[in-house]
Amino acid sequence: MWDKVQETVSYLKEKGFINPDFGIILGTGLGSLVDDITIEFIIPYTEIPNFPVSTVKGHSGNLIFGTIKDKKIIAMQGRFHFYEGWSLQEATFPIRVFKYLGVENLIVSNASGGVNPQFKVGDIMLINDHINMIPDHPLRGKNEERFGSRFVDMHEPYSLKMISKFKEIAKQQNIGIQEGVYLSLSGPTFETPAEYKMVRIMGADAVGMSTVPEVIVAKHMGMHCLGISVITDLGIEGKVEEVSHEAVQLAAKGTGKYISLLVQQFVDEYNA
Repeated sequence: MWDKVQETVSYLKEKGFINPDFGIILGTGLGSLVDDITIEFIIPYTEIPNFPVSTVKGHSGNLIFGTIKDKKIIAMQGRFHFYEGWSLQEATFPIRVFKYLGVENLIVSNASGGVNPQFKVGDIMLINDHINMIPDHPLRGKNEERFGSRFVDMHEPYSLKMISKFKEIAKQQNIGIQEGVYLSLSGPTFETPAEYKMVRIMGADAVGMSTVPEVIVAKHMGMHCLGISVITDLGIEGKVEEVSHEAVQLAAKGTGKYISLLVQQFVDEYNA
């Protein structure tokens, strides 16, 4: 893993991917932020050594380097999931690469099902904690000490400083946001009514199929994380309805312009 990461980092540095201020993972339907990036370089995943390839409809599969305001960013236009057949070590490989390109601050986004009765479709939820229920772990196996220590502290998986700044910006822009716990399941099936109920009983506010492994790996390497979910469907007792990937994409797209606005201002103003 170490050698593969260094090989990929060397390739990307030669292509101009140097010293980004932020790494951003653009989740389902949230690709509109790309329109607000002044793009300097864009490389398909298929051309990057050791990179997995995204197989999910709506995930473009490109790595982007550019600027938002005056900040350099590297953005994944599409991520990798356990349900696609990747191991979690493979799915989180890009996060390792981000770190050695210079990323210390990571923004992760996703679409999720809301199980908090106070939520509605289209809500933006800041993730303040998570529960990992994917039947694998990205740090399982021999630990590479050059990446981080064997046992990783997770008392603050999502940066309180980053959350506070994002909330301040949302208030300035008069954009309402929620805050809560995100639970990850393996997918690719959407949850049954009983599973939604289980997720709520376990203490989560939203459920999805990604993000948590990426944050675990980021914390393994000492990175700071901001997590953003778009509530695209509801798993609230008595309100569970038929859902499809296309419907999720459509719901996420409707909220995307507000997230883009908030993320732009956040990247511009946040100082680690």
